[in-house]
Amino acid sequence: MTFTYRFIESPVGQLKLIAKGPRLTAVLWPNDRPNRVLLGPMDEDTGSGILDQAERQLGEYFAGRRQAFELALEFHGTDFQRRVWQALLSIPFGETRSYLDIAVQIGNPTAVRAVGTANGRNPISIIAPCHRVIGSSGALTGFAGGLDTKLLLLSLEGYQPALRPKSMGKAALAQGSLF
Repeated sequence: MTFTYRFIESPVGQLKLIAKGPRLTAVLWPNDRPNRVLLGPMDEDTGSGILDQAERQLGEYFAGRRQAFELALEFHGTDFQRRVWQALLSIPFGETRSYLDIAVQIGNPTAVRAVGTANGRNPISIIAPCHRVIGSSGALTGFAGGLDTKLLLLSLEGYQPALRPKSMGKAALAQGSLF
């Protein structure tokens, strides 16, 4: 089955939505790095229910009327990457987690750097909220959409960088991880 795509306008620039059949497989940034997300051949969308739903729900999110997405998703990546991306889906709106928090959550507390790498390859940006993952110190760290975009998304959710991050626990802060 071929992937289909559609471009939509948003407060963070033009996003490219990609689907495979009835499932959303990617939300890509305006200046995304080539090959950050590896998918197959694509055709322009001629009317896809899932892309219509994703466009509507993203519009609601940016307008402040949606805190959770209800979309059928299909992640394309390694088993480890898919575990990280699934963990992203569990981060509540308006909260953040550190890379260490995610590593602990997936049962591999020594894989902090690998979690960071997987987070950077998250194909379904915004919906699988990789923007909610910050450094253990509370610092905003690398983001495929750019740090300004990350801050904008977090601000939409009520994040205030001057405050201590809402994290799963103090253990992440005590570790002093680079991520």
